[in-house]
Amino acid sequence: MTGITSAWSALGGDPALLARVTTVPREGALAARLPVRELARACVGACALAAAELGARRAGLAEVPEVRVDDGAVAAAFHSERLVRIDGRTPVSFAPLSRFWPAADGWVRTHANYPHHRARLLGALGLAEDASVEDVAGRIGELPALEVEESVYGAGGLAVALRTPQEWPGHAQAAAVAARPLVERERTAPARARTLPATVPPASPLLPAAGLRVLDLTRVLAGPVATRTLALLGADVLRLDAPRLPELADQHADTGFGKRSALLDLDTDRAAFEELLASADVVVTGYRPGALDRFGLSPEALAERRPGLVVAQVSAWGAHGPWAGRRGFDSLVQVATGIAAIEGTDGRPGALPAQALDHGTGYLLAAAVLRALTERSYDGGGRTVRLALARTAQWLTGGLRPDPVPGTSYEGPDAWVTETAGPLGELRHALPPVSFAGGPTDWARPPVPWGSDPARWNQR
Repeated sequence: MTGITSAWSALGGDPALLARVTTVPREGALAARLPVRELARACVGACALAAAELGARRAGLAEVPEVRVDDGAVAAAFHSERLVRIDGRTPVSFAPLSRFWPAADGWVRTHANYPHHRARLLGALGLAEDASVEDVAGRIGELPALEVEESVYGAGGLAVALRTPQEWPGHAQAAAVAARPLVERERTAPARARTLPATVPPASPLLPAAGLRVLDLTRVLAGPVATRTLALLGADVLRLDAPRLPELADQHADTGFGKRSALLDLDTDRAAFEELLASADVVVTGYRPGALDRFGLSPEALAERRPGLVVAQVSAWGAHGPWAGRRGFDSLVQVATGIAAIEGTDGRPGALPAQALDHGTGYLLAAAVLRALTERSYDGGGRTVRLALARTAQWLTGGLRPDPVPGTSYEGPDAWVTETAGPLGELRHALPPVSFAGGPTDWARPPVPWGSDPARWNQR
């Protein structure tokens, strides 16, 4: 089973539609020991096919448009946060304390890009706020890796001990992840959702998500990639953030294309949120499972208040198992699941050539939303879909095979990078990899400054 076939099956798609997909292999794209190129191609291909399917459904087309998946475009998109330039400035990908550290008996990876995560890491290690890289290295070097993992997690920070591909399957969280499908899909209680108006062919470009209202409650990469893709396809995407948790500026410049960005404190502005929810079609959340439940944002509570809603959730470790409530990022999931050990050399851990778990899961999440909307167009019922980076990691390490089909040589991302002027300055950025006949080739608008929009929908 090819990667695209496997992904499309996980999404519940009609196997006959796979004939509409053409791939352009490129040797050297996303080169790694693991089949990263195949994972990336599968996730983007399934997303493009889901978009083409919904576009055909809404436009009344007799045939689903042809989909083209180019490894070059996919590789560029999977490096989008590294390729973006803001007025010529190269972004900062990782903070100084986000790295691998040798522990007393192994390796630990920490994530401290956000100030509050940095503070918690240092607090757990008993170090001052102005501690240097050398201070942290000295402290971690004195401790067992698992002790660092547990103490930092207990303090609300992020650290994961390196595990081998042989060790991870014996962990209780690995068993919980393995027991779930790649894409979890549930139909909520029967209810008639808002009927989306048909798009009018031959509209150019064909926008499958035109008229959809998407509440974006995500942070970091996988969720924002998914909602950025829905914005590409015509959705009115409104990202909401708490005022006390500013997004990293460079990350926002990369993932904010096509969206609007507003601030909303759920502790004090619940009425404003309920007003937005009352006319939303999709809610996408990217916080750890249960973190938003106290605000009435569990899938069950949302579906009760907004019948027919599509709820999409993405998390690091999944919604089941002892780590379900833990924070996590792509780099940490790579370390726990054995990927960093596989990609390492000379006894040192390594990493995938891109944050492929984040990007791949993001495109699969967008695909799951699009397929849920297609299904909803037939029965009017709401849907809940869930994905986890750790489950995507399991697919990468055990469910995908390298593609033996030769391709042309990948000569870098230049052919899939463009420049756009906007409120944030002159942006050099990767073009979207989701491509189907008649579909959009770029976002309709550039990103706006974080939190600069009002928390309300555009007028229809």
